[in-house]
Amino acid sequence: MFRDRDIQQIKKRGIDPAEAEKQVALLRQTFPYMRLVKAASVSQGITRLTGKQIKEYTEVYAGAQHIEVLKFVPASGAATRMFKALFEFDESFKQANFDSKTLAKEAYKHVKEFFDRIDEFAFYDDLNAVLKKKGKTISELLQRKEYHVILDALLNEKGLNYGNLPKGLLKFHRYETHCRTAVEEHMAEGAGYAKNRDGVVKIHLTVSPEHQKGFETLIKKGLKDYETAFHAKFDITFSIQKPSTDTLAIDMNNEPFRESDGSLHFRPGGHGALLENLNDLTSDILFIKNIDNVVPDHKKQDTIEYKKALAGMLLTLREKIFRYLNLLESGAKTDDKLIREIQNFVTEDLCTILNPKLQVRSDNFRQLLFSKLNRPIRICGMVKNEGEPGGGPFWAVNPDGSISLQVVETSQIDHHDPEQEAILLSSSHFNPVDLICSTRDYKGKKFNLHKYRDPNTGFISKKFKNGKPLKALELPGLWNGSMSDWITVFVEVPVSTFNPVKTVSDLLRPEHLEK
Repeated sequence: MFRDRDIQQIKKRGIDPAEAEKQVALLRQTFPYMRLVKAASVSQGITRLTGKQIKEYTEVYAGAQHIEVLKFVPASGAATRMFKALFEFDESFKQANFDSKTLAKEAYKHVKEFFDRIDEFAFYDDLNAVLKKKGKTISELLQRKEYHVILDALLNEKGLNYGNLPKGLLKFHRYETHCRTAVEEHMAEGAGYAKNRDGVVKIHLTVSPEHQKGFETLIKKGLKDYETAFHAKFDITFSIQKPSTDTLAIDMNNEPFRESDGSLHFRPGGHGALLENLNDLTSDILFIKNIDNVVPDHKKQDTIEYKKALAGMLLTLREKIFRYLNLLESGAKTDDKLIREIQNFVTEDLCTILNPKLQVRSDNFRQLLFSKLNRPIRICGMVKNEGEPGGGPFWAVNPDGSISLQVVETSQIDHHDPEQEAILLSSSHFNPVDLICSTRDYKGKKFNLHKYRDPNTGFISKKFKNGKPLKALELPGLWNGSMSDWITVFVEVPVSTFNPVKTVSDLLRPEHLEK
């Protein structure tokens, strides 16, 4: 289906032409829905730790001085959506007459709150300084109802440019003597639980190439202060989403979508593309958390406590898995009693119900147990569902007929199936993207994470390019389809550990303000 110059364009991005063919084939069909068995709940797939367990697991983690830990933070997303309401208000205001009743309308309630409480934002002083250079102040502009001047200074390039910067570079929280950006809060948080035995906190950020310099400059500016304050050294590294993870799009005739010059149109493949970045990391334990889920220091205690406990839980679980794998490999003492013990562990502790049809001969069954144990491991924190949009924890059917725990996005569920919709609505917990992972096998060798991804869990989204509709391919999500064949354990964590900033108004919640 590709011309010679198409092949050159595909190879230049580091994509195998055969992979490009597969992408078009996937776009021409519909992805199969996940088949849910039931929602995971406490004692039914989700563990609720006791105070004693938290203490014991924390001690396990504290005693594991030999392991290297790293904090992985996807930080490339732009903050444009965070200011969506402000952009829409500003556009409406420019195109129509503004009167004093406009902000009183329900549609503008978040905009009104923004202006009413603007002095509570950590970026207030910076915004005021930008305006003062032009001989104006925020208070004067508010009195004259010149809201568009304030928004222009906040959102656009000639001002703070917050509408185009990544969230990691925005000032989130105010302290007595300074303010912190989201990435600086991740540094402070990492010092609480991700400090290696040599006192180094390793953090890896995935960033957009155009913003990497901004991150480097910001971190370098405050590095000494943070190292002094937290008695740590910071080793912060960066990577960008690889061009080889971009995906093709097709037009409404199911043919490759082309630019006006006839070249193929590629799009970023979604956060599932970051599996490539994760696969390049070699640390023993990886903490994964979104860039916008941070709180000020006086709110960090629950997060730090549970991160340590879950890391200890992972190490305890991994030790047992490795012991079973060594026994299965050696063949020593693998009698029926031990096989039943391992099968019970896989079923009860790892919540994996094996396909009865695969349990044929004893040798095959041993190999099946071995393959189910010899996989990357992840402990996923889950919070009680309080109406947040996004994925959740479920028991689901896998391609091999087994049943296991999966993080499932709503887009993966058949909403026309009453039974599946009922299971979705019965979900009690939500995925806050709070993971602790082990990506080395029982011999210390790094897993190739691509082998544990389910390619049939991608997603097709409808977009527009130059006014023309297209169908775009989203890769399997990083914490759902890209980790579908990992050993997965769900643990309930306090809702106080989940404080995302999806809109600028979220920064006005008590969790993000000063004491």
